Amino acid sequence: MSDATQTEAGAVVSLWRYPVKSMIGEELASVALSERGLAGDRAWALQDSTDGKMATAKNPRKWPNLFAFHASCPASPAGSAAAAVRITLPNGSVLTDQTSNVNRILSQTLGREVTLVSTERLGSGSRAAQDSTAHSEEYWPDIEGLDHRETVTDFALPAGTFFDCATVHLLTTTTLGRLRSLYPQGRFELPRFRPNIVVRPAGDELTFVEDSWIGQTIAIGEDVRLRITGPCGRCVMTTLAQGDLPNDTGILRTAVQHNRANVGVYAAVVRGGTIHRGDRVVVSGE
Repeated sequence: MSDATQTEAGAVVSLWRYPVKSMIGEELASVALSERGLAGDRAWALQDSTDGKMATAKNPRKWPNLFAFHASCPASPAGSAAAAVRITLPNGSVLTDQTSNVNRILSQTLGREVTLVSTERLGSGSRAAQDSTAHSEEYWPDIEGLDHRETVTDFALPAGTFFDCATVHLLTTTTLGRLRSLYPQGRFELPRFRPNIVVRPAGDELTFVEDSWIGQTIAIGEDVRLRITGPCGRCVMTTLAQGDLPNDTGILRTAVQHNRANVGVYAAVVRGGTIHRGDRVVVSGE
């Protein structure tokens, strides 16, 4: 990336991973990044023993309390999909993937029979899929402008993963600021949007600035290079209560009305490395 093509974009202000799909994740000071995304991110999921689909807060009628669970990695993963995981239940109890009765406890807490599975188990005889492709479901609320309304659809996850789409999700603070200005009574806070990398842009204009990075390469720190592949279309998850954040369909409605339901962008890893909070972010047309 030559100096002539570089544009100063800002700096990393927050890093997040979500070791279990659709559970609350953990904020990090630094993290390793590979083609698979952030080390330990979405390495695990809960598989419904009835239909084989992966539990997701995208279908809150079926899985109403996933956001009451917290997941973390007790040690820094070395990029392994089978990184150890710690799960804190709504009552404060703590489980790990090594807890002997982990599936029974999770099933009792959720009110549905589930199995805690890692991406390494996909295609190994589990009900996920013979071709290592897992499936989940998504409920579409009755909001004008969405692709569907008041229905549930089935979707496939990228082969061998528990991601909904891409392996890295990037969001800027100016996008959140822009949405707040459009709907001041809404609480546009990071947990609603579950980003991996949060960037504070160099300028302070409240725009959806990362949309202009689509198709370009960004450098983060000395080593990491990401290709911004497309917008991140949002779903009902952004409207759900978690912690002290209330249910609010106005969050998604605002994104639909003012940015085609997009909040943030997806990225593919061109070159891995370690990202640190405070790292410089540079955009290139390469």
